[in-house]
Amino acid sequence: MDLLKSLSGWMGSPPSQMRHRTVQCAGAHGLHRMAYTEWGDPSNPRVLVCVHGLTRNGRDFDFLAAALSQHYRVVCPDVVGRGRSEWLSVKTEYGFPQYVADMVTLIARLDVPEVHWVGTSMGGLIGMCLASLPGTPIKRLVLNDVGPMITVESIERIAEYVGAAPVFADLDTAERYIREVSAPFGPLTDAQWRHLTEHAVSAVDGGLAMVYDPGIAEAFRKTPLSADVDLWAMYDAISCPTLVIRGAESDLLLHETAQEMSRRGPKASLVEFEGIGHAPMLLDARQIEAVSQFLLADSGR
Repeated sequence: MDLLKSLSGWMGSPPSQMRHRTVQCAGAHGLHRMAYTEWGDPSNPRVLVCVHGLTRNGRDFDFLAAALSQHYRVVCPDVVGRGRSEWLSVKTEYGFPQYVADMVTLIARLDVPEVHWVGTSMGGLIGMCLASLPGTPIKRLVLNDVGPMITVESIERIAEYVGAAPVFADLDTAERYIREVSAPFGPLTDAQWRHLTEHAVSAVDGGLAMVYDPGIAEAFRKTPLSADVDLWAMYDAISCPTLVIRGAESDLLLHETAQEMSRRGPKASLVEFEGIGHAPMLLDARQIEAVSQFLLADSGR
């Protein structure tokens, strides 16, 4: 597949094939609607679910979805509390039990028996949780810069900005902030930074604010960590083909952890990208090609 050709000429404005949808989900204290974008033929039984990182949203995957929509029905949810999705009234409910339950609801709405999954950071952890369960619908799994061992240091770094609620005077000011806190994304083009910024903020009184609930930080505050997070038992329960993508300078997925992921559990394939930390954003053709080659390996394209 010539991804450079398929991506040329499109640097941020979504094609008309993208559709906005919502699905109603249930939590312990009521109902909430989760938004998602959908690409490609809505009747295509081959479904790819792409789930974003902690404070991001589904529009991070616009480039990947555009490239793969000829092969898949691509679905990119805004996890509850982010993007166009509703916020939870009880902030301590932001956590993986709720996120996994919402994804099960989404897949039921899509009415397909199986899916392929791409998850960046938090989205990868959600995918790991779901892929480790008996009867999982996930048949191919891409873990983007996340694994079963997460260092305290990386969580502390993320916690420094999660829960902040800055208000920006204009889009340029917002972009400067996002470039600073997201510097580990690596060398992106001006158009790519602007794309990420445009979909990361929305209008509020006095300017622009990030499109996520600052209350998601309560999950960090209620569970202070004194040791690394160890999810190896979960990872070892995964049996589907798995690809691990790692930024070579990542502080969240260490090189040693990624190497161990290739030796145990699903024995993942590993691709690393130089000059990038946490996390590769799957915006350029090299990164998209790595994902597409893995996902389409058994399809004949």
